Parts: sequence; C-alpha cells; structure tokens
Amino acid sequence: MIRISKAVMVLFAAAIMLAACQSEKTPTPVSFVGEAQGTYYLVTYFDAKSRDLQPEVDSLLKAFDQSVSLWEPESILSRVNRGDSLVDLDLVFLYNFKLSHQVAEATSGAFDFTVAPLVRAYGFGPKGRSEITPKLIDSLKSLVDYRKVRLENGRVVKDDPRISFDFNAVAQGYSVDLIAQLLLARSIESFIVDVGGEIYAHNKKPDGNNWLVGIETPAEVKTDDRHVGSVVRVENKAIATSGNYRKYYEKDGIRYSHTIDPKTGYPVEHSLLSVTVMAENAALADAYATAFMVMGHEQAISFVEQYRGMEAHFIWSGSQGSIETYTTQGLLELIED
Repeated sequence: MIRISKAVMVLFAAAIMLAACQSEKTPTPVSFVGEAQGTYYLVTYFDAKSRDLQPEVDSLLKAFDQSVSLWEPESILSRVNRGDSLVDLDLVFLYNFKLSHQVAEATSGAFDFTVAPLVRAYGFGPKGRSEITPKLIDSLKSLVDYRKVRLENGRVVKDDPRISFDFNAVAQGYSVDLIAQLLLARSIESFIVDVGGEIYAHNKKPDGNNWLVGIETPAEVKTDDRHVGSVVRVENKAIATSGNYRKYYEKDGIRYSHTIDPKTGYPVEHSLLSVTVMAENAALADAYATAFMVMGHEQAISFVEQYRGMEAHFIWSGSQGSIETYTTQGLLELIED
C-alpha cells in the first residue's frame, strides 16, 4: 500500500488548483455557424470561459430583421415603405437611414437607398420581377432620389409617398457591426464575424497571428467553384466585397446584374467585376463596395484615393478579355505573400 503524506497531498491539490486557474485564464476557440438574412453567418472567437453566445447572436439577428428586412412584411422598413407614418423608428432603422443618406451624398447618388422600386422591378426583392420596358424604367426612376426623403422629429418624410427604401447594401454590414458590439460587451477581445461575406476582425488571435480573409477571384458564371485570389491580414477593420458575377439572371441572352445604377435605372454595364473595401466598420465597407460597383473602376479608384481611412481592391475586365487589378497601397501592404 502506498502512503502519501499530508504535505504531498496539499502540494498536489495546490498544483491542481493552479492548473485549473491557468486553464480558466487561457482563451479557447469557440465557433458557430447559422443562417440570417437569406445567407450564412459565421462567428469565431476566443473566450477563457468557453461561452456559447450563439443564442444571443440569433436573438440579435432576429430583432434586426424586424427592423430593416424587406422580407419581413411587418418590419419597420416594410411599414415605412407602405407609408405607415405612425411606426416607431428604432435605433437600427435610424442608423441605416442616416448612414445610407451620408454615403448617397458623398457619392453624388451612385449609392441611393431609394432604389427599391427598381430593385423590385428587376426581381431582386421579395417578389417576382416585372416585364422590363423603357416606359416602366422611366416611371420608376422618378421615385429614386435620396434628396426627396428626410427625417423630421423622428419620422420619415417623403416628398412622394410612393418612394421606398432598400437597405440591403448597408444592413448586412451593420449586422456584422452589431454582433461585434455584442462580443465586446461580453469581454471577448479576439474574434472574427462573417455575415454573407461582410467581415469584421477584432485584434489578433491569442497566439499573435492575424485573422486572414480571402478575396475571391471573379467567376465566369455564378455556378463556378470559388477560388481565392488574394489573402488579406485584417485587424480591427471590416472588409466587404461586392461583385456582379454571382448575383444576376439571364433573359433572352442578356445578363441582368443586381447592381442597379440609380441614375439610368438599368443594371450597370461597365467592366468592373468586383471591389473589396476595407473600412473602420462593416456597414461603411458594405455601402461603399456597392457605390464603387455603380461608379466603375476609374471613378471609384479616384474616389477612394482621396478618402482617408479606406482601402480597396478592384478587379475588372481589360481589353481582349484580360483581367486587370488595382490595390490601394494600404491594402497592398496587408496582402499575404
């Protein structure tokens, strides 16, 4: 029989307690995936308590949809679009409205959240598409102008009651920002949030390595496999990509992109295939990625080079089918070799 002295037992117990304390202080990876806004979401973080925060994230995203989703008939956005002047506007709606208006002004209407009637007509909204004719487009263009809407005393005021909003080009990014805020409120210091390709990464991983985000190479058709062209180190920044090579439909041999030019009323036809924007938050990156897709690469490159704190990567079709790219210096320095 082996006898263990009391002193050894005390030392052994102390060692177990010390190991347990050290284990509690060592952040462990937690990751989960779900569905929201008609796409996926993926959250990964390091937490010393190994908490599962997915129920909280799901609750946040459900409440988010009740504010700004076009697919929820009783959301605040849907009610505003129907002309309900009595609906109470929450902070999520107000943020989306104000940021959308800000980006619309900054881009001289290349980004315009009142483009909803055109988006619906082309079939990129909750309902089926209309028969596109020049007469229809001309009539709908009269309802597209961000300068004809405003906030007064906490209410939306429209110069024409038929004007309606589409926050899809900013809301998905903003949902990323809200999840990030939730994680920070739970004292999570190292994480990455991805909602349908709109991403925010906070700090480095505990081992000192960066979070890495891939930039997809544009596909010829939307069913092609995905291929990563570049990998970017992301820290305390958001990154969003917009492109016309996945979301479109074809009719009578014509490809209709989901990126609608608010000024012409028709899908964009320039050579820009995709743009990736890095900014301080995902809502901003999301909105400007859409705006740049409307502008085209020449105008967008000129714009981003004058915008402090924003970086971008552009891919477009060159002459004779060549693929051309341009990356701002700040983003170029973050691309992995």
